[in-house]
Amino acid sequence: MTKVELEKARLRRSEKGDRRKSVVGIGSALFLLLGFIAFLNLINSVNLAFRPTQGSLERFLYWLVVATLGFIGPYGFYVAKQQREINLIERRLPDFLRDVAEAGRFGMTLAEAIVVSSGGRYGKLTPEIKKMAAQITWGVPAAEALHLFAERVKTPMVQRVVAIVVKSSDAGGDVADVLTMVSHDTKENQLTEDERRIAMSTYIAVIYISFMVFLVTIWILDVTFLPKMLEASGALATTGGVVQSPLAQDLPNVVASIRIAFFIAVAVHGLGDGILAGVLDTGKIPNGLRHSFVLLVIALAAFLFI
Repeated sequence: MTKVELEKARLRRSEKGDRRKSVVGIGSALFLLLGFIAFLNLINSVNLAFRPTQGSLERFLYWLVVATLGFIGPYGFYVAKQQREINLIERRLPDFLRDVAEAGRFGMTLAEAIVVSSGGRYGKLTPEIKKMAAQITWGVPAAEALHLFAERVKTPMVQRVVAIVVKSSDAGGDVADVLTMVSHDTKENQLTEDERRIAMSTYIAVIYISFMVFLVTIWILDVTFLPKMLEASGALATTGGVVQSPLAQDLPNVVASIRIAFFIAVAVHGLGDGILAGVLDTGKIPNGLRHSFVLLVIALAAFLFI
């Protein structure tokens, strides 16, 4: 039975790895497809413009941003979903440890305490706890059932807690006291993490606000400063006897180049700010890809519709 359960746990890990690879594969395929469309627009093989007045370089940049969205969107939201599931599982772990410790204080063994406590409700953790209790009922040792539980859940906190409980059980000490201390320590760690996230949420809000301020600044320059440059160029062109500089003579192209530079700056700003928000939130870059996706969508919509 133990070998069968171990094999099932390995299969579940393999399935999770396959899902991650599938998401990365879908994102990569979207990036390559949309990137190829961007390249065709650059060489003028096709003309898929987002706006009627777009040149080849501008079409290329817009499609390149869409290709980037196609890659970071699926993977970023998949990573965020996995992180939420891990948080939901780990959130109820201290409650389960506390119930097992309370059952152990009534003279029950670790195995009996786990079986009795499996009748509680622990959210996402409940199905895995019931499986562990069923294994113990079938004759699997408590330490082995805990190892299988850790292999199925596969989160850092669960693996650390299981290792401590198994070592304590093997040493023959008072497991109830150890479980109480581990439950308290786990709960304290979660509270500390919640406080850190609340503090970091302020900085994440600042990142979003600074991006919006930057976007509004670009918009103000686009609707006020650049048209004035074109008006000045037209006024100089109608003035006789004035020798214009090469820059003034080619001012419409210069303005178009400035607008392209604005778009590149906003796109890079959005991608980098999103990654920074993810690092502040969880300490991991992949968790910032969903923030980058949101900021790039805002940037693209602002340049297209505003």
